Amino acid sequence: MQRNPSTPADLAADAEQHGIKPPGYRLPAATRLGPVRLQVADLARSLAYYERVIGLRTFRNRDSVAVLGATAEDQPILELHELPGARPAPRPGRLGLYHFAILLPDRASLGRFAGHLAQIGAVAGSSDHLVSEAIYLKDPDGLGIEVYADRPRGEWRYEGRQIAMTTMPLDLPDLVRAGGGEPWNGMPNGTVIGHVHLHVGDLRTAEAFYHDALGLDKVVWGYPGALFLAAGGYHHHLGTNTWLAGAAPALDDEARLLEWEMLLPDAVEVSHVANSLEQAGYTVERSSAGTIVVRDPWGTALRVIREPAHKGA
Repeated sequence: MQRNPSTPADLAADAEQHGIKPPGYRLPAATRLGPVRLQVADLARSLAYYERVIGLRTFRNRDSVAVLGATAEDQPILELHELPGARPAPRPGRLGLYHFAILLPDRASLGRFAGHLAQIGAVAGSSDHLVSEAIYLKDPDGLGIEVYADRPRGEWRYEGRQIAMTTMPLDLPDLVRAGGGEPWNGMPNGTVIGHVHLHVGDLRTAEAFYHDALGLDKVVWGYPGALFLAAGGYHHHLGTNTWLAGAAPALDDEARLLEWEMLLPDAVEVSHVANSLEQAGYTVERSSAGTIVVRDPWGTALRVIREPAHKGA
């Protein structure tokens, strides 16, 4: 019988069997990601895209900032910050955001999303990564988006301690059939940010920051020009690649990733992260609320906070 870890204890046990642990502090298995914050040129244009094409719902829109999430939930997935007239992300791109990835709760939901894109004529790419099936898009500012669904964890394959990941053509007709002919009604409950993928200047420097200091496990290190990292044995919470090595970091007046967010189970873990980063020589901004912000060697900001209490708890 294949095991499909779901509890924190199961995730921790699974992580012991795979990947490479950091040399010091290690992020807990219960680590997950919070909302992604983007800078966009035209908030109304971006909201129209993320609502109509992606299927997010706007919870709040004031003072040039909009917060979006799944259709029937109020957990934020995306924040859009307007900088009027911001230049679009240049091609082929800058160091910083490659894409942020929205994780759907099941394959059927991804099949309905694929059918929806076909109906409205949206331009998208797609890939089968063995551990997941993914659809790729660009928003109106040229920022990269992945919408994906994981295969059951018990079906993932391993090459020694490394998770087997690759890029193959996606069987779109089979995926659409998985939707059962039901209409797409927007991002379903249980939709979250699954991972963030960044362009970096070099992998060794990225490893020193995200693995040695931040405390993510290395989980895929044999993919050409890329290093994937995670907590709890996941296939990746963070992807890094050198496919734009030599490019400059995103500029302040461009559409870009402002920051991504990591959620930890308690304030003690947040403090441990801050101490580990500072001991490694990185500058950490600490707030009175217990939140920390740190920038990687290319200026990409990461906010680390305690997991918010659920309503009704």
